[in-house]
Amino acid sequence: MGCPFLSIFIIFISTSIFSTVFVAADVQLGSSLSASDQNSKWNSPNNTFSLAFIRDPTGATSDYFAAIIYDNNPNIAIWVAGATTAPNGGAADSTATLSLLPNGNLELRNGSSNSLVWQSSTGSRGVSLGALDESGNFVLTNGARGLAIWSTFDNPTDTIVPNQNFTRNQFLQNGLYSFSLLDNGNLSLFWNGTEGFQYYDSWLNSSATMNLSSPTLNISPIGILSLSDPKLANPLDLAYSSDYAENGNILRFVKLDNDGNLRIYSSARGSGSKTIRWSALSNQCLVFAYCGNFGICSYNDTGLVCGCPSQNFELVDPRDSRKGCRRKVDLQNCQGNETMLQLDHTVLLTYPSQFNTELFSTGFQPCRSNCLLAPPCVGSTSLADGSGFCYQKVSTFISGYQSQAVPSTSFVKICGEPILGSPPVAVGSNDRGKESGWWSWEQCGIMVATWDTMSEESVNVLLTCA
Repeated sequence: MGCPFLSIFIIFISTSIFSTVFVAADVQLGSSLSASDQNSKWNSPNNTFSLAFIRDPTGATSDYFAAIIYDNNPNIAIWVAGATTAPNGGAADSTATLSLLPNGNLELRNGSSNSLVWQSSTGSRGVSLGALDESGNFVLTNGARGLAIWSTFDNPTDTIVPNQNFTRNQFLQNGLYSFSLLDNGNLSLFWNGTEGFQYYDSWLNSSATMNLSSPTLNISPIGILSLSDPKLANPLDLAYSSDYAENGNILRFVKLDNDGNLRIYSSARGSGSKTIRWSALSNQCLVFAYCGNFGICSYNDTGLVCGCPSQNFELVDPRDSRKGCRRKVDLQNCQGNETMLQLDHTVLLTYPSQFNTELFSTGFQPCRSNCLLAPPCVGSTSLADGSGFCYQKVSTFISGYQSQAVPSTSFVKICGEPILGSPPVAVGSNDRGKESGWWSWEQCGIMVATWDTMSEESVNVLLTCA
Protein backbone atom coordinates (compact mmCIF):
# COMPACT_ATOMS: atom_id res chain seq x y z
CA MET A 1 0.00 0.00 0.00
CA GLY A 2 1.09 3.58 -0.52
CA CYS A 3 2.39 5.49 2.45
CA PRO A 4 0.50 8.59 3.65
CA PHE A 5 2.54 11.76 3.69
CA LEU A 6 3.05 12.70 7.32
CA SER A 7 4.73 16.06 7.13
CA ILE A 8 6.10 18.79 4.90
CA PHE A 9 9.68 20.01 4.60
CA ILE A 10 11.64 22.39 2.36
CA ILE A 11 14.66 21.58 0.22
CA PHE A 12 16.98 24.44 -0.80
CA ILE A 13 18.95 24.00 -4.02
CA SER A 14 21.50 26.58 -5.14
CA THR A 15 23.68 26.72 -8.22
CA SER A 16 25.60 29.38 -10.07
CA ILE A 17 22.60 29.78 -12.36
CA PHE A 18 19.60 29.86 -10.07
CA SER A 19 18.37 29.55 -6.52
CA THR A 20 15.06 27.78 -6.08
CA VAL A 21 12.96 26.56 -3.18
CA PHE A 22 11.07 23.31 -3.58
CA VAL A 23 8.43 22.01 -1.20
CA ALA A 24 8.15 18.25 -0.85
CA ALA A 25 6.08 15.81 1.17
CA ASP A 26 7.82 13.34 3.46
CA VAL A 27 7.92 9.60 2.87
CA GLN A 28 8.68 7.93 6.16
CA LEU A 29 11.05 5.00 6.73
CA GLY A 30 9.18 1.73 6.43
CA SER A 31 6.92 3.00 3.61
CA SER A 32 6.42 0.97 0.43
CA LEU A 33 4.77 0.94 -2.98
CA SER A 34 3.22 -2.11 -4.62
CA ALA A 35 3.00 -2.93 -8.32
CA SER A 36 -0.29 -4.75 -7.69
CA ASP A 37 -1.98 -1.60 -6.35
CA GLN A 38 -2.68 1.07 -8.98
CA ASN A 39 -3.34 3.65 -6.27
CA SER A 40 0.01 3.01 -4.62
CA LYS A 41 2.19 6.06 -5.32
CA TRP A 42 4.22 8.83 -3.72
CA ASN A 43 3.20 12.21 -5.12
CA SER A 44 4.86 15.60 -5.18
CA PRO A 45 2.90 18.26 -3.22
CA ASN A 46 0.94 19.50 -6.26
CA ASN A 47 0.76 16.07 -7.92
CA THR A 48 2.96 17.26 -10.77
CA PHE A 49 5.13 14.15 -10.39
CA SER A 50 4.50 10.71 -8.93
CA LEU A 51 6.73 7.80 -7.98
CA ALA A 52 4.72 4.72 -8.89
CA PHE A 53 4.78 1.41 -10.74
CA ILE A 54 4.08 1.44 -14.47
CA ARG A 55 3.67 -1.32 -17.04
CA ASP A 56 6.27 -1.69 -19.78
CA PRO A 57 5.51 1.40 -21.93
CA THR A 58 6.49 -0.47 -25.11
CA GLY A 59 3.90 -3.18 -24.47
CA ALA A 60 6.50 -5.77 -25.47
CA THR A 61 6.59 -7.45 -22.03
CA SER A 62 4.48 -7.83 -18.90
CA ASP A 63 7.21 -6.23 -16.80
CA TYR A 64 6.64 -3.46 -14.26
CA PHE A 65 8.97 -0.56 -13.50
CA ALA A 66 9.21 1.76 -10.51
CA ALA A 67 9.32 5.19 -12.15
CA ILE A 68 8.86 8.89 -11.56
CA ILE A 69 6.20 10.02 -14.02
CA TYR A 70 4.93 13.45 -15.01
CA ASP A 71 1.26 14.44 -14.79
CA ASN A 72 0.24 10.89 -13.88
CA ASN A 73 1.22 9.80 -17.41
CA PRO A 74 3.11 6.47 -17.55
CA ASN A 75 4.39 7.41 -21.03
CA ILE A 76 6.36 10.34 -19.59
CA ALA A 77 8.77 8.70 -17.15
CA ILE A 78 11.68 10.95 -16.14
CA TRP A 79 13.47 8.35 -13.99
CA VAL A 80 13.27 4.55 -13.70
CA ALA A 81 14.68 2.60 -10.75
CA GLY A 82 17.56 0.41 -11.88
CA ALA A 83 17.34 1.37 -15.55
CA THR A 84 21.09 1.97 -15.79
CA THR A 85 22.39 -0.23 -12.97
CA ALA A 86 20.22 -3.36 -12.66
CA PRO A 87 21.13 -6.31 -14.94
CA ASN A 88 17.59 -6.42 -16.31
CA GLY A 89 17.18 -2.66 -16.56
CA GLY A 90 14.95 -2.44 -13.51
CA ALA A 91 12.23 -4.76 -14.84
CA ALA A 92 10.16 -6.36 -12.06
CA ASP A 93 7.12 -8.62 -11.77
CA SER A 94 3.47 -7.72 -11.14
CA THR A 95 3.82 -8.21 -7.37
CA ALA A 96 7.02 -6.18 -6.94
CA THR A 97 7.49 -3.65 -4.14
CA LEU A 98 9.57 -0.49 -3.77
CA SER A 99 10.38 0.03 -0.09
CA LEU A 100 12.17 2.67 1.93
CA LEU A 101 13.51 0.38 4.63
CA PRO A 102 14.00 1.35 8.31
CA ASN A 103 17.79 1.39 7.69
CA GLY A 104 17.38 4.04 4.97
CA ASN A 105 17.90 1.81 1.92
CA LEU A 106 15.50 2.14 -1.02
CA GLU A 107 14.92 -1.34 -2.47
CA LEU A 108 13.06 -2.72 -5.46
CA ARG A 109 12.20 -6.42 -5.04
CA ASN A 110 10.22 -8.97 -7.00
CA GLY A 111 7.23 -10.11 -5.00
CA SER A 112 7.16 -13.72 -6.19
CA SER A 113 10.78 -14.55 -5.32
CA ASN A 114 11.73 -11.65 -3.05
CA SER A 115 14.81 -11.25 -5.25
CA LEU A 116 16.54 -7.88 -5.20
CA VAL A 117 16.18 -6.01 -8.50
CA TRP A 118 17.78 -2.68 -7.53
CA GLN A 119 18.79 -0.66 -4.46
CA SER A 120 20.02 2.84 -3.65
CA SER A 121 22.79 1.44 -1.37
CA THR A 122 22.01 4.04 1.29
CA GLY A 123 21.52 1.68 4.26
CA SER A 124 23.18 2.88 7.47
CA ARG A 125 24.07 6.23 5.91
CA GLY A 126 21.83 8.31 8.12
CA VAL A 127 18.74 8.50 5.88
CA SER A 128 15.70 9.43 7.96
CA LEU A 129 13.11 10.21 5.26
CA GLY A 130 12.46 10.51 1.55
CA ALA A 131 10.56 13.07 -0.51
CA LEU A 132 9.47 13.77 -4.07
CA ASP A 133 9.53 17.50 -4.82
CA GLU A 134 7.81 19.61 -7.48
CA SER A 135 10.91 19.51 -9.71
CA GLY A 136 10.61 15.72 -10.03
CA ASN A 137 13.56 14.94 -7.78
CA PHE A 138 13.20 12.14 -5.22
CA VAL A 139 15.62 12.79 -2.36
CA LEU A 140 16.71 10.63 0.56
CA THR A 141 17.63 13.00 3.36
CA ASN A 142 19.01 13.10 6.86
CA GLY A 143 16.15 15.15 8.23
CA ALA A 144 17.89 16.14 11.44
CA ARG A 145 20.79 17.75 9.58
CA GLY A 146 18.94 18.59 6.37
CA LEU A 147 21.54 16.78 4.25
CA ALA A 148 20.70 15.08 0.96
CA ILE A 149 22.25 11.58 1.07
CA TRP A 150 21.00 10.39 -2.34
CA SER A 151 18.74 11.73 -5.10
CA THR A 152 17.39 10.75 -8.51
CA PHE A 153 18.85 13.94 -10.01
CA ASP A 154 22.30 12.69 -8.99
CA ASN A 155 21.52 9.27 -10.48
CA PRO A 156 19.77 9.98 -13.80
CA THR A 157 18.55 7.29 -16.17
CA ASP A 158 17.54 8.58 -19.63
CA THR A 159 16.06 12.05 -18.94
CA ILE A 160 17.07 15.54 -17.78
CA VAL A 161 14.39 17.95 -16.53
CA PRO A 162 14.53 21.65 -15.56
CA ASN A 163 16.39 22.41 -12.30
CA GLN A 164 18.49 19.26 -12.79
CA ASN A 165 22.25 19.66 -13.21
CA PHE A 166 23.78 17.09 -15.55
CA THR A 167 27.56 16.91 -15.08
CA ARG A 168 30.52 15.29 -16.84
CA ASN A 169 30.55 12.46 -14.27
CA GLN A 170 27.02 11.37 -15.18
CA PHE A 171 25.51 9.63 -18.19
CA LEU A 172 22.11 8.82 -19.69
CA GLN A 173 21.46 5.33 -20.97
CA ASN A 174 18.73 3.67 -23.01
CA GLY A 175 19.47 0.13 -24.13
CA LEU A 176 22.84 0.05 -25.89
CA TYR A 177 22.87 3.83 -26.36
CA SER A 178 24.35 6.32 -23.91
CA PHE A 179 24.88 10.08 -23.66
CA SER A 180 27.55 11.94 -21.73
CA LEU A 181 29.06 15.40 -21.31
CA LEU A 182 32.78 15.40 -22.10
CA ASP A 183 35.43 17.40 -20.23
CA ASN A 184 35.52 19.96 -23.04
CA GLY A 185 31.75 20.45 -22.84
CA ASN A 186 30.88 18.48 -25.99
CA LEU A 187 27.63 16.54 -26.02
CA SER A 188 28.44 12.99 -27.09
CA LEU A 189 26.38 9.95 -28.02
CA PHE A 190 27.76 6.40 -27.86
CA TRP A 191 26.69 2.96 -28.95
CA ASN A 192 27.63 -0.01 -26.75
CA GLY A 193 28.66 2.00 -23.69
CA THR A 194 30.39 5.31 -22.98
CA GLU A 195 33.71 3.63 -23.83
CA GLY A 196 32.27 2.19 -27.02
CA PHE A 197 31.47 3.64 -30.46
CA GLN A 198 31.02 7.44 -30.49
CA TYR A 199 28.67 8.48 -33.30
CA TYR A 200 27.81 12.07 -32.34
CA ASP A 201 29.86 14.94 -30.98
CA SER A 202 28.39 18.43 -30.77
CA TRP A 203 31.69 20.28 -31.40
CA LEU A 204 31.49 23.54 -29.46
CA ASN A 205 32.20 26.63 -31.55
CA SER A 206 35.58 28.34 -31.47
CA SER A 207 34.52 30.92 -28.86
CA ALA A 208 34.04 28.12 -26.36
CA THR A 209 37.11 25.99 -27.11
CA MET A 210 38.91 26.00 -23.79
CA ASN A 211 39.71 23.60 -21.01
CA LEU A 212 36.55 23.69 -18.93
CA SER A 213 36.81 22.84 -15.23
CA SER A 214 33.37 21.42 -14.38
CA PRO A 215 30.90 21.72 -17.28
CA THR A 216 27.22 21.34 -16.40
CA LEU A 217 24.27 20.87 -18.76
CA ASN A 218 20.79 22.26 -18.02
CA ILE A 219 17.43 22.48 -19.74
CA SER A 220 15.58 25.62 -18.67
CA PRO A 221 11.81 25.66 -18.04
CA ILE A 222 11.35 27.76 -21.19
CA GLY A 223 13.28 25.30 -23.36
CA ILE A 224 16.93 26.38 -23.64
CA LEU A 225 19.59 23.66 -23.48
CA SER A 226 22.66 25.39 -22.08
CA LEU A 227 26.16 24.67 -20.83
CA SER A 228 27.65 26.41 -17.80
CA ASP A 229 31.14 26.34 -16.32
CA PRO A 230 33.16 28.55 -13.97
CA LYS A 231 35.39 29.46 -16.93
CA LEU A 232 32.45 30.72 -18.98
CA ALA A 233 31.31 34.28 -18.28
CA ASN A 234 27.73 33.28 -19.17
CA PRO A 235 25.99 30.00 -19.90
CA LEU A 236 26.45 28.87 -23.50
CA ASP A 237 23.13 28.21 -25.26
CA LEU A 238 23.42 24.97 -27.27
CA ALA A 239 19.88 24.37 -28.51
CA TYR A 240 16.41 25.88 -28.33
CA SER A 241 13.16 23.98 -28.12
CA SER A 242 10.94 24.84 -31.10
CA ASP A 243 8.27 26.02 -28.62
CA TYR A 244 10.86 28.09 -26.76
CA ALA A 245 9.31 30.55 -24.25
CA GLU A 246 5.71 29.77 -25.21
CA ASN A 247 3.32 30.33 -22.35
CA GLY A 248 1.55 27.56 -20.49
CA ASN A 249 2.09 24.92 -17.86
CA ILE A 250 4.60 22.98 -19.96
CA LEU A 251 7.32 20.54 -18.99
CA ARG A 252 10.28 20.62 -21.35
CA PHE A 253 12.83 17.85 -20.93
CA VAL A 254 15.82 16.19 -22.62
CA LYS A 255 15.55 12.47 -23.28
CA LEU A 256 17.81 9.82 -24.79
CA ASP A 257 15.39 7.62 -26.74
CA ASN A 258 15.81 3.92 -27.41
CA ASP A 259 16.53 4.72 -31.06
CA GLY A 260 19.80 6.38 -30.02
CA ASN A 261 18.77 10.00 -30.66
CA LEU A 262 18.85 12.76 -28.05
CA ARG A 263 15.78 14.99 -28.12
CA ILE A 264 14.02 17.85 -26.38
CA TYR A 265 10.35 17.16 -25.70
CA SER A 266 7.56 19.31 -24.35
CA SER A 267 4.36 18.21 -22.65
CA ALA A 268 1.56 20.56 -21.61
CA ARG A 269 0.04 19.52 -18.33
CA GLY A 270 -3.31 17.85 -18.90
CA SER A 271 -2.58 17.08 -22.56
CA GLY A 272 -1.52 13.47 -21.99
CA SER A 273 1.00 13.75 -24.83
CA LYS A 274 4.56 14.83 -25.59
CA THR A 275 5.97 16.51 -28.70
CA ILE A 276 9.50 16.44 -30.16
CA ARG A 277 10.93 19.98 -30.21
CA TRP A 278 14.60 19.33 -31.13
CA SER A 279 16.79 16.37 -32.13
CA ALA A 280 20.55 16.05 -31.92
CA LEU A 281 20.61 14.16 -35.23
CA SER A 282 18.14 15.40 -37.83
CA ASN A 283 18.79 12.27 -39.91
CA GLN A 284 17.91 9.19 -37.86
CA CYS A 285 19.76 6.93 -40.31
CA LEU A 286 23.04 8.41 -39.05
CA VAL A 287 22.51 6.90 -35.59
CA PHE A 288 24.95 4.02 -35.57
CA ALA A 289 23.30 0.57 -35.47
CA TYR A 290 19.77 1.96 -35.73
CA CYS A 291 18.93 -0.88 -38.13
CA GLY A 292 21.12 -3.44 -36.37
CA ASN A 293 24.12 -5.39 -37.64
CA PHE A 294 24.35 -5.32 -41.46
CA GLY A 295 21.13 -3.33 -41.50
CA ILE A 296 20.83 -0.65 -44.18
CA CYS A 297 18.78 2.40 -43.19
CA SER A 298 16.90 4.47 -45.78
CA TYR A 299 13.76 6.59 -46.18
CA ASN A 300 10.67 6.24 -48.33
CA ASP A 301 7.54 8.36 -48.59
CA THR A 302 6.23 7.06 -45.28
CA GLY A 303 9.41 7.29 -43.21
CA LEU A 304 12.34 5.16 -42.08
CA VAL A 305 13.01 1.75 -43.58
CA CYS A 306 15.40 -0.88 -42.20
CA GLY A 307 16.43 -3.50 -44.72
CA CYS A 308 19.20 -5.93 -45.66
CA PRO A 309 22.00 -5.24 -48.19
CA SER A 310 20.52 -7.80 -50.62
CA GLN A 311 18.72 -11.11 -50.72
CA ASN A 312 22.02 -12.75 -49.84
CA PHE A 313 21.00 -11.69 -46.31
CA GLU A 314 17.95 -12.32 -44.17
CA LEU A 315 16.42 -10.48 -41.24
CA VAL A 316 17.45 -11.78 -37.83
CA ASP A 317 13.86 -11.23 -36.66
CA PRO A 318 11.22 -10.80 -39.41
CA ARG A 319 8.95 -9.14 -36.84
CA ASP A 320 11.52 -6.45 -36.01
CA SER A 321 13.72 -5.18 -38.83
CA ARG A 322 15.75 -3.07 -36.38
CA LYS A 323 17.44 -6.23 -35.10
CA GLY A 324 19.52 -6.37 -38.24
CA CYS A 325 20.47 -8.95 -40.85
CA ARG A 326 22.72 -11.98 -41.25
CA ARG A 327 24.31 -13.69 -44.23
CA LYS A 328 22.44 -16.71 -45.51
CA VAL A 329 25.85 -18.33 -46.09
CA ASP A 330 28.52 -17.54 -43.52
CA LEU A 331 31.94 -16.41 -44.73
CA GLN A 332 33.53 -19.33 -42.88
CA ASN A 333 31.83 -21.64 -45.38
CA CYS A 334 33.20 -19.86 -48.45
CA GLN A 335 36.53 -21.71 -48.66
CA GLY A 336 38.22 -18.77 -50.36
CA ASN A 337 35.31 -18.08 -52.70
CA GLU A 338 34.30 -14.67 -51.35
CA THR A 339 33.10 -11.79 -53.49
CA MET A 340 32.02 -8.21 -52.92
CA LEU A 341 28.41 -7.08 -53.10
CA GLN A 342 28.20 -3.55 -54.56
CA LEU A 343 25.76 -1.07 -52.94
CA ASP A 344 25.31 2.16 -54.89
CA HIS A 345 24.43 5.42 -53.10
CA THR A 346 25.42 3.85 -49.79
CA VAL A 347 27.84 4.57 -46.97
CA LEU A 348 28.95 2.18 -44.26
CA LEU A 349 29.01 4.54 -41.29
CA THR A 350 32.35 5.48 -39.82
CA TYR A 351 33.35 8.33 -37.54
CA PRO A 352 36.41 10.44 -36.62
CA SER A 353 37.54 8.07 -33.88
CA GLN A 354 38.09 5.36 -36.51
CA PHE A 355 39.80 7.43 -39.23
CA ASN A 356 43.33 6.45 -38.26
CA THR A 357 42.67 2.75 -38.82
CA GLU A 358 40.01 2.80 -41.57
CA LEU A 359 40.75 5.70 -43.94
CA PHE A 360 42.90 5.15 -47.06
CA SER A 361 43.70 7.06 -50.21
CA THR A 362 42.78 4.76 -53.08
CA GLY A 363 40.48 4.53 -56.09
CA PHE A 364 37.14 2.83 -56.63
CA GLN A 365 38.36 -0.60 -57.78
CA PRO A 366 41.18 -0.89 -55.17
CA CYS A 367 38.67 0.06 -52.48
CA ARG A 368 36.72 -3.03 -53.50
CA SER A 369 39.58 -5.43 -54.23
CA ASN A 370 41.72 -4.53 -51.21
CA CYS A 371 38.86 -5.39 -48.89
CA LEU A 372 38.19 -8.62 -50.77
CA LEU A 373 41.81 -9.73 -50.33
CA ALA A 374 42.12 -8.65 -46.68
CA PRO A 375 40.57 -11.31 -44.39
CA PRO A 376 39.70 -8.88 -41.54
CA CYS A 377 37.81 -6.53 -43.89
CA VAL A 378 34.08 -7.16 -44.18
CA GLY A 379 33.07 -4.02 -46.08
CA SER A 380 34.36 -0.79 -47.60
CA THR A 381 33.11 2.55 -48.90
CA SER A 382 34.53 4.55 -51.81
CA LEU A 383 33.82 8.28 -51.48
CA ALA A 384 32.80 9.20 -55.03
CA ASP A 385 33.49 12.90 -54.57
CA GLY A 386 36.89 13.27 -56.25
CA SER A 387 38.84 12.97 -52.98
CA GLY A 388 40.16 9.49 -53.70
CA PHE A 389 39.37 8.31 -50.19
CA CYS A 390 38.20 4.86 -49.19
CA TYR A 391 37.59 3.39 -45.79
CA GLN A 392 37.45 -0.24 -44.79
CA LYS A 393 35.37 -1.82 -42.05
CA VAL A 394 37.16 -4.50 -40.06
CA SER A 395 34.58 -4.75 -37.29
CA THR A 396 32.07 -7.57 -37.54
CA PHE A 397 29.34 -5.01 -36.89
CA ILE A 398 28.27 -2.96 -39.93
CA SER A 399 25.79 -0.07 -40.00
CA GLY A 400 24.79 1.45 -43.35
CA TYR A 401 22.84 4.35 -44.85
CA GLN A 402 21.45 4.38 -48.40
CA SER A 403 20.01 7.33 -50.33
CA GLN A 404 20.09 8.78 -53.84
CA ALA A 405 21.62 11.92 -52.27
CA VAL A 406 24.71 9.94 -51.19
CA PRO A 407 27.38 9.89 -53.94
CA SER A 408 29.39 7.06 -52.38
CA THR A 409 29.50 3.36 -53.26
CA SER A 410 29.94 0.63 -50.67
CA PHE A 411 30.93 -3.01 -50.83
CA VAL A 412 30.01 -5.85 -48.48
CA LYS A 413 31.84 -9.19 -48.45
CA ILE A 414 29.68 -12.24 -49.10
CA CYS A 415 30.16 -15.82 -50.23
CA GLY A 416 30.74 -16.10 -53.98
CA GLU A 417 27.34 -17.40 -54.97
CA PRO A 418 25.30 -15.53 -57.61
CA ILE A 419 24.41 -12.16 -56.10
CA LEU A 420 20.68 -11.95 -55.63
CA GLY A 421 18.97 -8.68 -56.46
CA SER A 422 18.52 -6.15 -53.73
CA PRO A 423 15.39 -4.02 -53.36
CA PRO A 424 15.58 -0.57 -54.98
CA VAL A 425 16.37 2.45 -52.86
CA ALA A 426 13.06 4.09 -51.90
CA VAL A 427 13.44 7.85 -52.18
CA GLY A 428 10.63 10.29 -51.48
CA SER A 429 9.83 13.62 -49.90
CA ASN A 430 10.57 12.27 -46.43
CA ASP A 431 14.04 11.20 -47.56
CA ARG A 432 15.00 14.56 -49.01
CA GLY A 433 13.68 16.45 -46.01
CA LYS A 434 15.60 14.37 -43.53
CA GLU A 435 18.86 14.79 -45.42
CA SER A 436 18.72 18.57 -45.50
CA GLY A 437 20.73 18.78 -42.29
CA TRP A 438 23.26 16.05 -43.06
CA TRP A 439 25.10 18.02 -45.72
CA SER A 440 25.35 21.20 -43.62
CA TRP A 441 29.10 21.56 -42.99
CA GLU A 442 28.68 24.87 -41.19
CA GLN A 443 26.94 23.14 -38.27
CA CYS A 444 30.08 21.14 -37.42
CA GLY A 445 31.95 24.19 -36.18
CA ILE A 446 35.40 22.54 -36.19
CA MET A 447 37.93 20.96 -38.54
CA VAL A 448 40.82 18.71 -37.63
CA ALA A 449 44.12 19.80 -39.19
CA THR A 450 44.87 16.37 -40.60
CA TRP A 451 41.72 16.56 -42.73
CA ASP A 452 42.92 19.59 -44.66
CA THR A 453 43.49 17.51 -47.79
CA MET A 454 39.97 16.11 -47.72
CA SER A 455 37.23 17.77 -49.72
CA GLU A 456 34.33 19.33 -47.86
CA GLU A 457 31.93 16.78 -49.31
CA SER A 458 34.01 13.78 -48.19
CA VAL A 459 34.21 15.10 -44.66
CA ASN A 460 30.45 15.54 -44.66
CA VAL A 461 30.05 11.89 -45.66
CA LEU A 462 32.05 10.83 -42.62
CA LEU A 463 30.62 13.16 -40.00
CA THR A 464 27.26 13.05 -38.28
CA CYS A 465 27.29 16.59 -36.99
CA ALA A 466 23.92 17.69 -38.39
